[in-house]
Amino acid sequence: MKVIAFVGYPLSGKSTASHVARELGLPVVVMGDVVREEALRRGLELTDENLGKVARELREKEGMDAIAKRCIPKIRELLKEHGVVVVDGIRGVAEIERFKKAFGDDFILIAIESPLEVRFERAKMRNRSDDVSSIEDLKERDRREESWGLKEAMEIADFTVENIGSYEDFVEKIRQILIKLARNVEIEIRTKVHPTEGEEKVVKAIKNIFPDAEIEIREDGEVYGRAYSLERFRELLRRQRILDTARSEILKRRDGNEVTLYLNKQTATVSRINFCDEDAVLSPIKVTFRLNNIPFSRFLDYIAPETKDGRPVKEIERL
Repeated sequence: MKVIAFVGYPLSGKSTASHVARELGLPVVVMGDVVREEALRRGLELTDENLGKVARELREKEGMDAIAKRCIPKIRELLKEHGVVVVDGIRGVAEIERFKKAFGDDFILIAIESPLEVRFERAKMRNRSDDVSSIEDLKERDRREESWGLKEAMEIADFTVENIGSYEDFVEKIRQILIKLARNVEIEIRTKVHPTEGEEKVVKAIKNIFPDAEIEIREDGEVYGRAYSLERFRELLRRQRILDTARSEILKRRDGNEVTLYLNKQTATVSRINFCDEDAVLSPIKVTFRLNNIPFSRFLDYIAPETKDGRPVKEIERL
């Protein structure tokens, strides 16, 4: 279980970071939505002035961690299903303390830094109803959020990401840090398309085992893919009742925090797993599992637990 939160000054890139998280399939709780919901409940227009007033009143009435407290039930509900939740919009130390009290060491804070001038240019490009209209307005908004403890929150973040370059560079920075923190396993897939094979058939074979794979076919005929979900692979091992074989292969093919398996491409086209050697005919599907922040033993027991009479002795439902 992990709760990964972003903190940053207005227009620093928190929304973009949250968008990257969603693209990776991670659920996102936007703290500002709590304020927007309250403003709508009061019949107020969603302007920066109104939202600032509502946020200030909530904190004065319910404490500086008021918005965090309202988010915690939503986060806990999402954790039940996903195991990882991203939080966008921390404003102060009190909110961090509330989240740490609720989630302990599973709470991770990422600060996003971006210069004032760059942030104002983004405001002009974004043109959202609650955005600022002048650089002085942005400075005032900065001061308002600093009064809630934003500066101190930035200073105690677990990680800091600079957003001073291109949009693409920032997206890739966030993508990599989220993969490292939130994805317990990253899956790299490689194979070749031979003259006797069709590209569609090879892609289908991969997606039969790893449905979420993002696949690229390169000029030299190499097929490269990245995936993150183990569910289909794990399901097929149980359906075919080959857990003992899989466990043996995983143990044999382990190298530190990586496990590389070779799967028969032809059987994969009919959604079946058949382990083979690296030099198998027509290039096998080479699958490398990279483990992030989880013990190898837990990965092994999650994918292929020990069995008795062909059935798992103990199942681990989530990494």
